[in-house]
Amino acid sequence: MKIRTLFTAAVLAVAAAFPLHADEGLDNPSRNPYYEGLKGKRVVFIPLAMGFDLTEGWAAIMRKQAKDLGYTLEIRDPNWSTDAGTRALTALIAEKPDVIIAHNPDVQSYARLLKRAMDAGIKVIQLNLESVVPTDAYIGADWSRVGYIEADELVKRCGTGSGKSGKIAIVRGQPTAASDLYELYAYKQTFAKDPAIKVVSEQAAQYDPAKARAIMETVLQQHPDLCGVVGNWDNQDVGAGAAIQAAGKDKDIFVVTSGGGNQIGCDNISKGLLDMIVSYDVPLQGDAINQQIVQTLLNPAKAGQSKATYYTPLTLLTKDNIGSRTCWTLDQLK
Repeated sequence: MKIRTLFTAAVLAVAAAFPLHADEGLDNPSRNPYYEGLKGKRVVFIPLAMGFDLTEGWAAIMRKQAKDLGYTLEIRDPNWSTDAGTRALTALIAEKPDVIIAHNPDVQSYARLLKRAMDAGIKVIQLNLESVVPTDAYIGADWSRVGYIEADELVKRCGTGSGKSGKIAIVRGQPTAASDLYELYAYKQTFAKDPAIKVVSEQAAQYDPAKARAIMETVLQQHPDLCGVVGNWDNQDVGAGAAIQAAGKDKDIFVVTSGGGNQIGCDNISKGLLDMIVSYDVPLQGDAINQQIVQTLLNPAKAGQSKATYYTPLTLLTKDNIGSRTCWTLDQLK
């Protein structure tokens, strides 16, 4: 009885503090602090470059939220120049925006500057490509897992018991980028477990489909019995697929790569230029980065005080599952 009396008293006290008038509705007490905490804040995105599917997709999704929630989103485009990106970061440290979103060209180039930014009180989110310095958050693919998935698929198709040559070509992207380094480790760990697998080529195309094609043309001349190709990015590796198709070997050589899951990638699977894309799903990543922006802006912790990592889910895209609802176009995201 005493407990019931205390409970009733507590309920009455709450009701007195927060009187309810059902006929007038109720103002949500959480809403105003949420919007006020975001209004007027400044977020700056430094991509590798604009003008391709990944960065344009993320930017479209980020712009929509910034407009809805009342903070500003700026883009400083280095246009594939690490030097220009370094200069942009240096300038931003002096300007002191609330958040910097960094799409790192490699694991080292921005590392010291990202630490300097946090030391200056600027919060830093890394998007899809990491540096060696952990920051307030990383949102993006787990590149090690991407690499293990790709390599496992090639072992299944080219390794012991497959009846194939076991010959694999690795087409790297930018050799010092996080995606490349973490994937390469996964490839080699996986391939080493099957003595039938032989890596006959390991070359970097540096995100250029023309270079990927030239590399593959040479590899096919040297190893006409090649069984599989694993690449770093579908926009690049379509060049390798084109060389394989031109040689009439697209039924014999399995090409697996990774990408953001856009419609062009799906079209390249349909055309037989690629066989599998491990998609890290740009629309989903855009939603995740938006959530992280809000959380970072509202978090009272100082820059660098807390660290968060979110690896976005992966989807395997093949001829068997691609369709009108599988892949995205930029117009759908705007």
